[in-house]
Amino acid sequence: MRLRWDGLKGRAVRRLSMKAMLLSLAWLIFSLAASTEAAPLKVLRMAFQTAETGFDPPRVSDLYSNTVNEAIFERLLTYDYLARPARLIPMTATALPEITDGGKTYTFHLRPGIRFSPDPAFGGKPRELTAADYVYSFKRALDPKLRSPWAFMLEGKIIGLDALAEAAKKSGKYDYDAEVEGLKTPDRYTLQIRLREPDYNFSYIAAHTPFSAVAREVVEKYGDDTMAHPVGTGPYVLKQWTRGARIVLEKNSEYRGRVWDFAASEDGDEELVREMQGKRLPLIDRVEISIIEEEQSAWLAFNRKELDFGGVGSFREQVFDEKKELKPEWRAQGVKLSRAIAPEVTYTFFNFRDPVVGGFSKEKRALRRAIIMAYNRDEEIDVIRKGQAILATMPIPVGVVGHDSRYQPLNAYNPALANKLLDAYGFKKGKNGFRAMPDGTPLLLKFATGTTALERQFNELWKKAMDSIGVRIEFQPGKFADFIKASQACQLQMWGAAWTADYPDGDNFMQLLYGPNTNQSNHGCYESKAFDAFYEASRKLPDSPERNRLFLEMTRQMEVDGAWALGLSRESNTLIRPWVLGYKKHPILSATWVYLDIDTEKAPTKAEAP
Repeated sequence: MRLRWDGLKGRAVRRLSMKAMLLSLAWLIFSLAASTEAAPLKVLRMAFQTAETGFDPPRVSDLYSNTVNEAIFERLLTYDYLARPARLIPMTATALPEITDGGKTYTFHLRPGIRFSPDPAFGGKPRELTAADYVYSFKRALDPKLRSPWAFMLEGKIIGLDALAEAAKKSGKYDYDAEVEGLKTPDRYTLQIRLREPDYNFSYIAAHTPFSAVAREVVEKYGDDTMAHPVGTGPYVLKQWTRGARIVLEKNSEYRGRVWDFAASEDGDEELVREMQGKRLPLIDRVEISIIEEEQSAWLAFNRKELDFGGVGSFREQVFDEKKELKPEWRAQGVKLSRAIAPEVTYTFFNFRDPVVGGFSKEKRALRRAIIMAYNRDEEIDVIRKGQAILATMPIPVGVVGHDSRYQPLNAYNPALANKLLDAYGFKKGKNGFRAMPDGTPLLLKFATGTTALERQFNELWKKAMDSIGVRIEFQPGKFADFIKASQACQLQMWGAAWTADYPDGDNFMQLLYGPNTNQSNHGCYESKAFDAFYEASRKLPDSPERNRLFLEMTRQMEVDGAWALGLSRESNTLIRPWVLGYKKHPILSATWVYLDIDTEKAPTKAEAP
């Protein structure tokens, strides 16, 4: 009887225990659901003002594509997020390189366990990064079929690499398996790079996005379509891409993570450190990038809280008070302002192979210099930039090694002198008020331009300038990506561009005018023997007074030749919504979302956003 009763009691206990377990399981499921609901995805929404071209690091040169690549792919080195001036730190390397042999040998040691994100190229699994991936990536930058716009950064540097490229030009096949004396992997995680000559900037090259690690299996699988299949070891992966319209990135599940551990270096950094110190990166789950070319449209989107960042641009009056501080209505919303002079120059180049504006004759030099002197940069700053820029006085901008604030440019705004120069060199005016070439043929400038409202303002300013010296100008509209290709082929007569520092050294800007970089970064196809001699001498020197003197010689030479109409260095004024934490504009890095967080309690819900 007892045994039976105890048995019945046991079954009752087991039933009660089962009931309790089911209740506990239900509560756990409910709790998990509630927890998930309480922790929404952290989504950052931003805009590019110009369409991207694709996501294969050595093949693209535009800022927007490289910004995305910066978050997908990884370099050996990167930059400290807060340090000013910019300072290199390890990325996939364990430390900064060991530099030996008088600056000609760089040895990098990689962190074990870094993995490429899963991809069909690896059978759907992740694959570990090794030193051989960097050997392949450096080799690939010089593959003649690739026509990398960044090849100039490696040409003539690594022992044996140029010979490999030359052999490919003759045979039609680039041998990726060939041994290159200057690229060695003593073991799985060690990369040794031997240079032909000392190069005091090579560490900057190792930190440059085009020289990120790309997996050979991925390139061989996707071939010409690698632009649409970026596979890297970085914190983000490409989730969606609608060309010229929308880019969506999501966290890379295989990313190893890193701790936000940067030290304050300027006033105001302390708040960022308090917000972010010790957090595990990346914190943003999803980055949604819209391509919004019209400035007005991007401004309206920011006002509707559809974007988390907003450029002030032409809307200075709506943002700043008379003291150039945020108006009370913005401060009331908790909006923050980031302000900095960008390490960049804007410029308009002339095609030195063009029959109208090209060449080195005295007449052509006079024509280009007159055009430069007729353009009013102060008016551009006041009317178009709304005061948010400073004049560029030399190709090396403020904040970059080699800039000399004492330098006085030759081709300052002076339309009266420009007219005298044209008169003196035979560019005579006809009855219609417009000038002809010295041989009597028509003088017509053809200026490549986009189609946005902002670009139309630039066209009006250029038309006004050319009218002041009696020179006809015609604007030829097109797309940014098409202009890049055409300029690299020396097919644009004139085009306005901007260059932002790839690394914080004057060499990065002077190389834009170096003759052998024609068809790559030298879009004006400017080939001056005098300039090239100064540049080649500068590359053999470390940062020094002697090298700075050579930078000034180069500047004077390009001005005498009228190679560029130097423009401005823009002041970056960015409005940041209060739920975005940790933002500070970096002089080199562009993919700032890697270092940011979102306060989801402050961020608008879908119901709040229009």
